[in-house]
Amino acid sequence: MARKIFTTKINNKELKVTIGDLSVQAEASALVQYGETVVLATVCSASPREGTDFFPLTVDYEEKYYAAGEILGSRYMRREGRPSDQAILTARLIDRAIRPRFPEGFRQEVQVVTTVLSFDNENDPCFPALLGTSLVLSLSSLPWQGPLGIAFLSKTEGHWIPFPSYKEKEVAQAVLSLTGVKEKGDWLINMIETDAKEIPEDALFQGMEEAKKTFQEIFDFQEKIIKAFSPTKIKFTPPSLPAATQKDLEKFITQNIEKYLFGFQGLEAKTKQKEFQELYDNFVEEHYPEDKDLAETFLAEKIREIVHQKALEGIRMDGRKLDEIRPLSIELGLTPRTHGSGLFSRGLTKVLTILTLGSPADRRKVEGMEVVEEKRYMHQYNMPPYASGEVAPHRGPKRREIGHGYLAEKALIPVLPSFEDFPYTIRLVSEVLSSNGSTSMGATCASTLALMDGGVPISAPVAGISIGLMQVGKDYRLLTDIRGWEDKEGDMDFKVTGTRKGITAIQLDVKISGLTYQIVRETLEKAKQARLQILDLIEKTLPKPRPQLSPYAPKIVSGKIDPERIGFIIGSGGKNIRKLSEKYQATIDIEDSGQVYVTAPSFAEAKKALKEILAEGKEIKIGDVFQAKVKKITDFGAFVEFRPGQEGLVHISQFVPQRINHLDKIIHIGEVIPVKVIEIDQEGRYNLSAKAAGFRIKKKTL
Repeated sequence: MARKIFTTKINNKELKVTIGDLSVQAEASALVQYGETVVLATVCSASPREGTDFFPLTVDYEEKYYAAGEILGSRYMRREGRPSDQAILTARLIDRAIRPRFPEGFRQEVQVVTTVLSFDNENDPCFPALLGTSLVLSLSSLPWQGPLGIAFLSKTEGHWIPFPSYKEKEVAQAVLSLTGVKEKGDWLINMIETDAKEIPEDALFQGMEEAKKTFQEIFDFQEKIIKAFSPTKIKFTPPSLPAATQKDLEKFITQNIEKYLFGFQGLEAKTKQKEFQELYDNFVEEHYPEDKDLAETFLAEKIREIVHQKALEGIRMDGRKLDEIRPLSIELGLTPRTHGSGLFSRGLTKVLTILTLGSPADRRKVEGMEVVEEKRYMHQYNMPPYASGEVAPHRGPKRREIGHGYLAEKALIPVLPSFEDFPYTIRLVSEVLSSNGSTSMGATCASTLALMDGGVPISAPVAGISIGLMQVGKDYRLLTDIRGWEDKEGDMDFKVTGTRKGITAIQLDVKISGLTYQIVRETLEKAKQARLQILDLIEKTLPKPRPQLSPYAPKIVSGKIDPERIGFIIGSGGKNIRKLSEKYQATIDIEDSGQVYVTAPSFAEAKKALKEILAEGKEIKIGDVFQAKVKKITDFGAFVEFRPGQEGLVHISQFVPQRINHLDKIIHIGEVIPVKVIEIDQEGRYNLSAKAAGFRIKKKTL
């Protein structure tokens, strides 16, 4: 295929798409450039694997160090390794946007790979990666219903900026990423990702409204490209059971579903669901053994249909009202030797978060294509198999765990104290003890509790809730606090976190075409009502962070020294700082600016160490007095070391008022004498006086 190039202007920058002779063996490929950030997007597909009962879609986002002109990676293997957390989060974002646009029942294996080839440190590669994905799926033969409208916005000084730079995002009150689909002339939202600094719901919704213009621009550009190639699409019809079999199975399901799936809560609900599944499996095995896979699909469809219809009637599976939260409970200090802990329970969902405080040296170094930084706040989320009563290999965090951990992490960033006010490294680990829907929101609430229990002075507590949707045609119902089956059978999982003032994070994924703007607005309001209810309980349990840190937490004090003295404080090969660390059992961190942080088991030891460092590290001024060690005696005076690595001259006339001819009569090498700085010459040399500092002869003869 001959290479074809398409260009347009987006936010006064050129957007360039190249289709043609690059990845010629992929089913479709596109090279997308925005600014000097370039991403290659490709898609390949394969026949369904036998026995597959899910859609095997894989999305990979490949960061390349060379894209940023960097040689990174392990010292012994200078190449990319496993995907960074940021790469996994970007891949998940793309997945959530494209997955709902494949037809129900599609089982063909599909792999999308986006590779960042050039990165200009200004334009986020996520945009060209998402655009490239939308294009290659549209140009392929796959029955994907695209293209997508795409909008990335940030709110700064009251204005929403489309496709912001990294610098613009750093100072923004909110960063909003969303995708939309066009149906019957209207835009529906099918993916949202938000980071915000307690932004009110109305202000955030305004940004979503402004996204429509950007949706249309990106959509029109893609339509122009697609029309130039006129791809032929696969006609997909999902396999189905014979009509007679469907009738028998539907009768069996209808007769039993009320008995087993509605009106139960907690563990009883899970037991009844298991009983119903076994009953159905036995019925199928007895009457339709050759159609087991299709019968399982049919069961899922019927349950989904019945659950939706019941919701429209105001009936939930566990008997709650549509806007009712499951029973809540809170427990603090469950782990007495840790620095803080909080157990948050919402129905069967139970999450325990543990707080660990560390010194500035414990900051995590992040080294990747987009960023090289030291993180002082980390949140990790673990969901072991036992949390859902299953047996499965436990081999470290999966993509889902990384995604849920990051969602809870960014939810709390706006309320954390600054490093200047609270110079600790903060690590939160959320252990999901029991899972039955919305564990990431449970992790957010439990993390707030752990921080407050540990005495971290957060500005406000943060809570999170997930809102679900059951929609039939244009009729719909919103469900507050969805549990496992409502998540599985429902149409959306709309997670919202925030404080009383506003939203801090959002993550939306849908299973239908998309959400009307009216549904989004109502969901934000429902989430706010539920969030305030949870915050009431948190504040009733613990109105504000504890006034003191845990006795087991390290204690940190800080001060500042003259940056020119850093080398002297550290000493040759770190000799001086090691001595101080051993003397006070402390960890000492000195930044290039001269800022010093001393971490010790007690404030007393930390303050002693800091006092010694500040004394040795302060800027020397005329009039300062020191205790100095005599290093060398000459005919004209003595050279003394008045601070580690810092020497000056005490002239022979500066020892006693009367005239003396031989210094070795009154002092000796190694003796410690008081000295006062009387002059600092243009070359930075120090002239000192012993008599001005109160030196007295001790049994010496002139």
